[in-house]
Amino acid sequence: MIGFLFAGLRFGILGLTVLVSLQTVFANIFVVKQITLFGLSVTCSDVFMVGGLLALNLLQEFFGKESATRAVRVSLFSAVFFVAMVEMHLLYAPNSDDLTQPAFLQIFSATPRIVVASLVVFFLVQQIDMRIFGWMQKKWNGRQLPLRIGLSLFISQSIDTVLFSFAGLYGIVASVTAVIIVSLPIKFLSIACSAPFTAMCRKFVKVKES
Repeated sequence: MIGFLFAGLRFGILGLTVLVSLQTVFANIFVVKQITLFGLSVTCSDVFMVGGLLALNLLQEFFGKESATRAVRVSLFSAVFFVAMVEMHLLYAPNSDDLTQPAFLQIFSATPRIVVASLVVFFLVQQIDMRIFGWMQKKWNGRQLPLRIGLSLFISQSIDTVLFSFAGLYGIVASVTAVIIVSLPIKFLSIACSAPFTAMCRKFVKVKES
């Protein structure tokens, strides 16, 4: 994930905006897949949620708040387009040679609810994250980038995990409580592991910072 974020930085605003949008869509797809960690059921979307927020923070750091705000709008539009196309796709009647329709139905049957919950929670969490990150950016005069990103992600991901688990996954996964209990440490570990790499981000920025 970090490698792709560095590559996105090389492409500038466009690259990071694409990553935010793609990870928003991926998070909504893979959230229905469950795995077992430490004996508890969890979803496979955590890395995409963390990656999307991290890309937004990098946008705000190097290209300004307006770029991050625009990326949020683009990602929301991408998610709406995704769910609309999924619903249209499922309406097509498969022919006698098709073997994929049951799989599509099983994967995407819960997509509308998940995406609606995700859109609402995503918008709320992004606003919180951008304000926290912006406040710390001013407070530390642009210094301590890894610390600022880590703290803002810790707060925003805690809110995101609790809200989305109940709004989007209640009744779909085996245990919402288990998802929260396991997802939070996984997200925190991912954030902690990515923090040292964010110190290298400035070396990958090709476009002049605004």
